[in-house]
Amino acid sequence: MRIIDHHIAGQTISHGSRTSPVYDPNSGQVQAEVRLAGADLLEQAVAAARAAQPAWAATNPQRRARVMFKFKALVEAEIDDLARVLSSEHGKVLADSKGDIQRGLEVIEFCCGIPHVMKGEYSHGAGPGIDIMAFRQPIGIGAGITPFNFPAMIPMWMAGVAIVTGNAFILKPSERDPTLPVMLGDLFRRAGLPDGIFSVVNGDKEMVDAIIEHPDIAAISFVGSSDVAEYIHANGCARGKRVQAMGGAKNHAVVMPDADLDQVVRDLAGAAFGSAGERCMALPVVVPVGEATADALRAKLLPAIAKLRIGTSTDPEADYGPVVTAAHKAKIESYIQMGVDEGAELVVDGRGFTLQGHENGFFVGPTLFDHVTPTMQSYREEIFGPVLQIVRAADFEAALALPSQHQYGNGVAIFTRNGHAAREFAARVNVGMVGVNVPIPVPVAYHSFGGWKRSAFGDIGQHGMEGVQFWTKRKTVTGRWPDGGVGDAGSAFVIPTMG
Repeated sequence: MRIIDHHIAGQTISHGSRTSPVYDPNSGQVQAEVRLAGADLLEQAVAAARAAQPAWAATNPQRRARVMFKFKALVEAEIDDLARVLSSEHGKVLADSKGDIQRGLEVIEFCCGIPHVMKGEYSHGAGPGIDIMAFRQPIGIGAGITPFNFPAMIPMWMAGVAIVTGNAFILKPSERDPTLPVMLGDLFRRAGLPDGIFSVVNGDKEMVDAIIEHPDIAAISFVGSSDVAEYIHANGCARGKRVQAMGGAKNHAVVMPDADLDQVVRDLAGAAFGSAGERCMALPVVVPVGEATADALRAKLLPAIAKLRIGTSTDPEADYGPVVTAAHKAKIESYIQMGVDEGAELVVDGRGFTLQGHENGFFVGPTLFDHVTPTMQSYREEIFGPVLQIVRAADFEAALALPSQHQYGNGVAIFTRNGHAAREFAARVNVGMVGVNVPIPVPVAYHSFGGWKRSAFGDIGQHGMEGVQFWTKRKTVTGRWPDGGVGDAGSAFVIPTMG
């Protein structure tokens, strides 16, 4: 049995008496065991970070950027192998795994420009003989706790910005698919990153709590479920840490009567069912405005869903592969049953899907519900699977209210040809990221990612300039170089002003 260990100070560390199975979702078989550790191993990683971080922070930003350039080149050279590893543990198809890696690399590309981003501010002559400058310094040691659904992208979102701004970074990846995050540690080492600046510690809640409680970890970045996000945010902030904690989602796609339904169906098929729906920016809810729009959309969705190909993660013709574990498959199917029990119309049932030769794989077929209502629990909660729900809205105002009043506020999309409707919707909807005829509105790397309400705890987003702000502290220096004259002695006892 293959054992997945930890990566600390540039070395593989075998530590931890407990293990957790890592499955091949295509076959349903255990393919590896990952060692789970706790506070004692975390202290090793923190000790290595303490020793290495001051010198790394003192390294000029241009040299730090060169490590990112080299890391990017190494990942690009090995992307095929990395994607195969990712798919083998997650289940997403190879093309989707490459997209996972590429979206992470786009943040690394942003990091390559850190010398410009970190230039700071300067005011000459802010007062008589007084100059003011402001610059950003690293916080010290940061930690990232990442989910199973993007084992390449999200670690790179966090680690890239944290490291290039001069911090040391400790990653606690999901125990469901930890191999690729450990491989990232070796790629950073090969790129010239000093030992101790990037470490990977595998674990479960015991490790999460150790990260929260460690006094030398100054900031925590998290992506996962809302309940865990709230727990980490509350407990991390209570210990004086800076915390950004991204939670769950229930993204809506509002379809106006004038929308191009053929385009909507193409976009929905990918956004709702791609990666088996295991994306926080998936579109699991579609809101057609008006009965005629709803009926027409449903009629076009049915043949598109029937054409979807579910296959193994290595099948180049597959639209999506299995979900990550048997437990997650069971959870998705329980939500489908919940929808039936609540009175929604089950139009397409994805339960019971099997793939010949892979009968024990964790496959769930595409599922479509119609006549879902906001009072249903299956609508209020995140399913995180290939399940699309149609919630019909009588008019624009009713459609706008649905995502605005939902407990989650990660992403939303509107499909329309009407510029006024799109502008009004984008301005008024109570959601953090909005797409106009864009089904998955994840911002590019030089903007920032982050939702509202129970989709995000903390007020600073991931990557982009907000990422730089999260991983650094502003320092402002007010300086005066006296010319030798002696002023009024009493003035030293009065608060200085620029009047």
